[in-house]
Amino acid sequence: MLKAGVIGAGHLGKIHLRLLNQSDNYDLVGFYDTNKEQAKAIVEEFGYTLFDSVESLIAAVDVVDIVTPTFAHFEVAKKAIEAGKHIFIEKPITNTVDEADELIRLAEQYNVKGQVGHVERFNPAYTAVASKIENPMFIEAHRLSEFNPRGTDVPVVLDLMIHDIDAILSVVDSEVKSISASGVSVISETPDIANARIEFENGCVANLTASRISLKNMRKARFFQRDAYISVDFFEKKCEVVKMKEAPEQPDDFAMILQNAEGVKKQIYFDNPDVPSNNAILDELDTFAKAIENDTTPIVSLTQGTKALKVALQIIECF
Repeated sequence: MLKAGVIGAGHLGKIHLRLLNQSDNYDLVGFYDTNKEQAKAIVEEFGYTLFDSVESLIAAVDVVDIVTPTFAHFEVAKKAIEAGKHIFIEKPITNTVDEADELIRLAEQYNVKGQVGHVERFNPAYTAVASKIENPMFIEAHRLSEFNPRGTDVPVVLDLMIHDIDAILSVVDSEVKSISASGVSVISETPDIANARIEFENGCVANLTASRISLKNMRKARFFQRDAYISVDFFEKKCEVVKMKEAPEQPDDFAMILQNAEGVKKQIYFDNPDVPSNNAILDELDTFAKAIENDTTPIVSLTQGTKALKVALQIIECF
């Protein structure tokens, strides 16, 4: 088992502590948090070991799980990597692309692995259909959330939209050609609602909307490709795959047949996969352990996390 420690024990950090403690792949050594009062309360409630410094925790583990505010990601990750420790780092990977590039360079230099916490890649609705998404040419994503003051220190693009950016970049095999976007600050000092249009070199277009001032929660993405439409509901953990094939000469009475202007007939059918229940955060942590043990590339590598950050920052620059 890999010895693991968590740095940052806020809302998400406490979840990571609990799941690492449950995992068969990790031995939870302890945690560190700058909020001494909060840290003491966690020790009293759960019995986890509290370290007195970042350095002492890093020295005691194989894997450092970084769940601090984004501004602290780089310094903590740099210390961990230079100590020869593998890092799991929450999204967004860092504040700047230069910082992220430096982490990639350091990870290669010190021969350690890193994974970024883009948890929607492990959402069961997404994993159920990811292999069916082939060369999508139009993508639409809506990520709407009720207002929560947690996370409003960064624009909604880095808080919410970056999840969809990462998912889209993972299925579109093309470089970004152009980006246009708009964002509005409603209650926060940074934009609370944003819309972006990403055009890729291969002709694919992605429209993304993110809001943290909505009256209801919604996390949906739709992928359109030749002869298929794929819908993913990240919130409800449901998916739908609608496909088309050449219509048989004698379709049955219940077959759904479409005929275009040229007289070509297509049959519509559903190819909905099963969606197994899972804990996506536990899955991302466990797959990282497997990547370390098997010396394979993590599912969401530091490079992929950096690409998502780069696009997110380009979107923000449009405001």
